[in-house]
Amino acid sequence: MPDDSYGDLDPATVAVRDMVGASRELVGRMADRMGMNPNDMAAIAALAQRGPMGVAELAAHLGIRSASATVLVDRLERAGHVRRVRDTVDRRRVSVVETPAARQATHAAWSATISRIDDVCRALPDDEREVVLRFLSDITEVTADSGND
Repeated sequence: MPDDSYGDLDPATVAVRDMVGASRELVGRMADRMGMNPNDMAAIAALAQRGPMGVAELAAHLGIRSASATVLVDRLERAGHVRRVRDTVDRRRVSVVETPAARQATHAAWSATISRIDDVCRALPDDEREVVLRFLSDITEVTADSGND
């Protein structure tokens, strides 16, 4: 039975909820395809998007404890997806970086989906694209800010 606990939602809100759910399921399928779990996939994505991070910073980004992030990084390092690199200036700092092999595997797993999404976006007329961009930007901002208070 569908969850109607939020009452009468705008159809666009329902569409965003459905998109988020489909995205979560997609990440699970892609993680399976790459032989990892969704948190591992999220870590690889974070490193690809944000660049090298310390383990504590990665833990905060993923919303997990530092000890759990250490286990995650150890697992990804053994699999060849990440490596630890000591900072050249502050030798105490160690950053986690995505390996070229992980980048290539991620690209192989995601390229067809990203291409299909890009096709949908490119098919939009310019005036509609601007509305969609503004809408998605606003939803992204709300999502990024939520739960931090």
